[in-house]
Amino acid sequence: MAEIITIGEPLVVFASNNLNQNLVNSTEFSKVMGGAELNVMIGASRLGHSTEYISQVGDDPFGQFVVKEIAHQGVGNRYISKDMQHWTGFYLKEFVNAGDPETFYFRKGSAAAYMNKSSIDDIDFSEVKWAHLSGIFPAISLQARETFSYLVEQLLTRGIHTTFDPNLRPSLWESEDTMRQTINELAKAGEIVMPGIEEGEILVGTRSPEKIADFYLNQSDITQTVIVKLGASGAFVKLKTGQSYTVPGFRVEKVVDTVGAGDGFALGVLTGLIEGMDLKEAVTRGCAIGALAVMAPGDNDGYPTRKQLNAFYDEN
Repeated sequence: MAEIITIGEPLVVFASNNLNQNLVNSTEFSKVMGGAELNVMIGASRLGHSTEYISQVGDDPFGQFVVKEIAHQGVGNRYISKDMQHWTGFYLKEFVNAGDPETFYFRKGSAAAYMNKSSIDDIDFSEVKWAHLSGIFPAISLQARETFSYLVEQLLTRGIHTTFDPNLRPSLWESEDTMRQTINELAKAGEIVMPGIEEGEILVGTRSPEKIADFYLNQSDITQTVIVKLGASGAFVKLKTGQSYTVPGFRVEKVVDTVGAGDGFALGVLTGLIEGMDLKEAVTRGCAIGALAVMAPGDNDGYPTRKQLNAFYDEN
C-alpha cells in the first residue's frame, strides 16, 4: 500500500568526481542510482511517506543494484519487474556547480522501455493519494509512452490526484517538435503542472511565468494549478480561479550540484499537500528542499529527513 506512486526508468549513474571537468577529461567516477521520478519517491520516503515505484530492470548486476538500493532508500519495489531479454540503463554525468551537467546515456532499448500495460494491471490503487508523473518515461520508447498513457487512464478513472513535471530530455525524443507536442498533451492529465521557466520557453515559446501558466490552465479542465519554477528566485503560482503569487526561494550558501533541485521541489510540494498544508506552504517546502538539493552532491543526497528540514527552516 502506498500514498504516492510514480512510473519511471531507474538508471545506474556513473557520476564524475572531477569538478567542472567534462566527461572526456573526467577520470574518477562514483556508481550511484538515479532517475528523476525515483528521486521524488526517495525524498518522499525520507520524510516518512509510503511510496511505490513502477518500473522494469534487466536480469543483470545493474538491475540487482537498482532493486537493492531502492529498498535501502525505503521506496516500495513490489512493482519493479525483471526483463530477461533487455538490460538496465545507465549513464555518465558531469560534476558541475552551475548550470546543467553534461550527460551521456546508455539507455536505448533498455528493460524499462519494454514495460507494457500488464504491469499497470497488477497495481493496487486503493490507498494511493497522489501520482507523480514526469515527461521522461514517455520519451524512452513508444511502448513506454503507451504504458504511461494507460497508467494515466487508471489514475483519472479512480480520481487520484496527479502532478506533472515536464522534465525535458531532448536527446531522448525523436525531434523537438514531437517532444513539445507530446509533453503538452500529457500535461493535460496533471492536476498540478510544474514546468521550469526554461522548459516553458521551449514548450510554450515564452519566458513569462504568467503566460506559461495560462497556457496549461487553459488547455485542460483537469489542470487546476500551474507552478513555474524560477530557480533561485523561487516559484510563480497560478490557479484556475485566476489567483496568482510568487513564493520566494531560499538563500544558498554554496551550490555544489544542481541536479535534483527540480525533483526536490516536486517532492516538497507533493508531501506538503498530503500533509494538509495550504498550497503556498507546500510550495515554500518545495523551494526549501530544492535549495537543500543544490548544496549537496548527487541526484538526491541533499533531500532531508523531517528533522533536517525543520533545522533548515529554523536557520532560514
